[in-house]
Parts: sequence; structure tokens; C-alpha cells
Amino acid sequence: MHIIPVSAKFVQMQPEERQQRIWAYLQKVEFASLEDIARQVDASVSTVRRDVSSLEAAGQIRRTHGGARVLTPKSDEFIFSNRDTHQLAEKEAIGRTCAGLIGPNQSIIIDAGTTVYHVARHLESKSPQIITNSLPVANHYASANRIEVVVSGGVIYPRLGVLVGPLAVEAFSKIHVDVAIMSAGGISLEGITNSHGLLIDIQRAMINAAQKVIFCFDHTKLGRKSVLPLCELACVDAIVTDSAAPAALVESLRACNLEVFVAAPTDDAN
Repeated sequence: MHIIPVSAKFVQMQPEERQQRIWAYLQKVEFASLEDIARQVDASVSTVRRDVSSLEAAGQIRRTHGGARVLTPKSDEFIFSNRDTHQLAEKEAIGRTCAGLIGPNQSIIIDAGTTVYHVARHLESKSPQIITNSLPVANHYASANRIEVVVSGGVIYPRLGVLVGPLAVEAFSKIHVDVAIMSAGGISLEGITNSHGLLIDIQRAMINAAQKVIFCFDHTKLGRKSVLPLCELACVDAIVTDSAAPAALVESLRACNLEVFVAAPTDDAN
């Protein structure tokens, strides 16, 4: 008599183990949509919703509209103000170079990355219409008469300075713009990756809304893979990086039919 082993795929994970995995995943990414969490633990959204409710009742996480986030993140890695101090000169050089690619009076999506914030700082002379989910970008132009800024709806996530959730996704899904200026956790020849599930959903909507897509990466992001896949290189038109970018990877990206602009160094990071 032969005993047929039961495939691990069909062994249902116990709630305690599943909730522990959800907790561990949220510790890594800070927040995520229910759909993303369900993929991580191979369970239905309804099951994950119950798990999230249990974890919230235990005081471990906080439910958000369409997702969940940790209450006490392990590090300050993702705080906007902290991230904006990293590679500051490089980000400023990238900001100037990318702004130079934008024509006057264009409609522009600007995402919530710190590198892209430095692009936004140099756009005022172009008199663009800006659509963003970035609170720092919106605040920067709050009193600028020449700039029309449209802020997406969504839930405020203070550490990132960003609006997230289904309302933000919906806002970008209903528009069409000339250019999307974006950043992410990393880029390799396999594609672009980022850290947060809720940002992934919004950024994909941004990409679909734009006629031209430009990603900005300082050199530390080139060749790096972050937690979650965002898009293939075919979805991108141009990359802007700094002069410390690996030359071999820059040439490989150009061979993938991407325009790659290397920003000259600048001493002005103010």
C-alpha cells in the first residue's frame, strides 16, 4: 500500500502561525494592503481581515482603510525627514537634472519619495500642474501662486509624509497626465522594486496615468532589490541618477531602451 503524502500547499496554516507571519511581515514593511498580506500568507482576504482584527485587539497593529500597519516600527528607516538626509547632494543634483526634462505648463504626477521631492523644488519656473500624494511636496507649494497643486485623497501616514489607501489609488486611476516623476527602493535589470504594498498599488496607478514615466534613483538604489516588485523596465521611459552610479549598469539600462540621465555633481544641497 502506497501512502500519498499530503502536499504542503493543501495544509491549512493555523491562525496563530498565520498571524505571527503577518506580524513579522508588517514589521518588515510597516504597512500593507489586505490583498498584499493575503498573498504573503496564502490565505483569503476575508481570513486575513479576521487575523488583522485579532492582532489589533491584542494591541500589536492598527487597521487602516484597506490594510494594516504596525504601531511601533522597529526602526526610523522609512521616516521622510530621516531619509531626506541620505545622499542629499546627489538628490539635489538629480532634482535639478530631472526638472530640466520637464516642459512648461505640463501636468505632472509627483510621488512621495525623498529624491522626487528635490525634483519638485525646481519646478516652479515651469508653472506645472502637480498631482501628488506627498505632503512635503504639497506643503512646499502651499503658498506658490504660479503652481496648481492637486492632492490625492487617502489616509495620512505621518512617518512617510504620504497619503495612502484605496482613495489615493482611485484618485490616480481617474486622471491622465503628461509625466509621472517617481522613485522606489531599487532598480535592477529585472525591474523596479519598492518596500510598501500600499505604495506599490498607488505607484502602479501613477504609471498607468502618465504618458511619460521618469524614475529618479541615487546611486545606492542601482542594482538593489527591495521587498516587492513594482514594474518591469518596459513601463519606464527614463531614469535620472547621479555621477556615482555604476557605469556598467547604466549602460545595461540604456541597452534596455531606457534613457538614462546622469546628473553632474552639485555643492548646493540647501
